[in-house]
Amino acid sequence: MTGQTGASLPEGQKNHGHFLDAPKLEPGVTRFWLIRHALVEQNARALLYGAMDVPLCPDSLVAQQPMYEALARRLPQDALWYSSPLSRALQTAETVQTAGYGERAITIEPGILEQELGEWQGLPHQDLPERLTLPAHRFWSTSAVERPPGGESMVDVCARVGATLDRLADRNARRDMVLVSHGGAIRAALSHALRVHADTALHFSIQNLSLTILERHDATWRVVTANELPGI
Repeated sequence: MTGQTGASLPEGQKNHGHFLDAPKLEPGVTRFWLIRHALVEQNARALLYGAMDVPLCPDSLVAQQPMYEALARRLPQDALWYSSPLSRALQTAETVQTAGYGERAITIEPGILEQELGEWQGLPHQDLPERLTLPAHRFWSTSAVERPPGGESMVDVCARVGATLDRLADRNARRDMVLVSHGGAIRAALSHALRVHADTALHFSIQNLSLTILERHDATWRVVTANELPGI
């Protein structure tokens, strides 16, 4: 499935009813292509970096060039581009564009920022357990409802990201939008689309450079794909 959109689909290759049967996604649908940023550098991975601005891993930028090229081929050419304010997201977006997509304007969107961890941001992972007031989620550093001092809970992130998606969908109805964001924010987007609690959404795996595609049809959302790894 290429994911490329166009003016029309050939006869016999069209999606019908409420099903997705054709190898291409039909144009004219309000659609989000969410990409998690690339791998950050090794020292940052030892910390709870949350919404800190940490650099990407330079070795991975080279080694994963085929994944950037696959993303460039996968994305629709007429999409609007958005990035989190953090450099790791913006650099990922720019690298996908230079890998064959072509240069496009990228709008900075604070609403798709990663979870703000407040006073816990920058802590080594091993120092976190003694500060928690609730058991951590099996697949996240904190419980979905734990709010770090001066920071956000994942429930807060889901509300923020959900409001951002609705705003962008209203503004750009029937358009494709590429959003380069973060693992927590993309889980929050899935929480919003599926109308499930943040705790449930944290069970999704969202890997670096993975693609998640969401559509909004009036007030109803559809998940087309989640955690799709390009070229794998």
